[in-house]
Amino acid sequence: MRKLIMPLITILFAIIAMFLVIQNMPGDPVETLAAEISRTENLEMELAYAKAKSVLNYDPDIPVFQRLVGYLGGILRGNLGDSLAYRKPVLDLVLGALPWTLLVLTVSLALSFTVGVVAGLFIAWKRKRWMNALLNLWQSIFGSVPDYIIAYLLIFLFAVTLGWLPARGPYSAQVTPGFNMPFIASVLRHAILPVLAYFLTTVANWTIGMRANALGSLGEDYVAYARARGLSQRRILIHYVGRNSILPMITSLAISFGFMFGGSPLIENLFLYPGVGYYLNQAIARRDYPLMQGMYFIMIVVVVLSGLLAERLYTVLNPRLRER
Repeated sequence: MRKLIMPLITILFAIIAMFLVIQNMPGDPVETLAAEISRTENLEMELAYAKAKSVLNYDPDIPVFQRLVGYLGGILRGNLGDSLAYRKPVLDLVLGALPWTLLVLTVSLALSFTVGVVAGLFIAWKRKRWMNALLNLWQSIFGSVPDYIIAYLLIFLFAVTLGWLPARGPYSAQVTPGFNMPFIASVLRHAILPVLAYFLTTVANWTIGMRANALGSLGEDYVAYARARGLSQRRILIHYVGRNSILPMITSLAISFGFMFGGSPLIENLFLYPGVGYYLNQAIARRDYPLMQGMYFIMIVVVVLSGLLAERLYTVLNPRLRER
């Protein structure tokens, strides 16, 4: 029970801090719209301000504490408010954006983790100097460059210069959305560059981590005993070295998903990919407070649940912790 209470408390305090920061951001959306109405419709500022409040259905004159209580009550009822820019319920926008973000992050993280684990295990087993040098070179190049810079270079190379892959949107406008092969193929084709941007910048971290764990496992007594028993190299590598080396990385896997989710705005905005990060950028640009709060809320929940899932997975996969 205590393990569930702490994440809930963390989410609550994060939501309160997020709400207060957003509500005190410069650039009131009502004042911005009122200035535009006053300029275009030639109205006095007071009339334009009242019209802007009615159009946006948002009153900044309500005390912040009262707005916070109303927002928390809305969360408990499953109501995140209405977007000022899109004129839709924020919950509908969140549920529509979440699958796109999960698609790209899940595929990219699964690929980078799988390739990194296999490559790290192989490098540790072979102990070739040129393999370690190549891995260090890869990490020094792609590990030091931000993922959105890599994404920009991928767009320039594969979309602009070569014209092989699309650079914008989740699917082609020529296909009909639905469970059909043209739509699925278009979605996968449009996801290649975002996935590749995440993959190139994260795979070396998993490879280095797995290599370090595997090198430590190779010096353990149970590996020497397995060799003395005459077990095959493949069985020793997979069942003895691989299993014990991958356990410490399970926690990092779930936590990395949470941090990648929180860092998605830059990549999604660059590819115009309609995920959580894209709508968060749009909300910030338009000072759409309810939409900002909704997107940050789902990010907070995913990050906290990722940490909780990591702890649970490690307990399940580690027999010694299960016995305790």
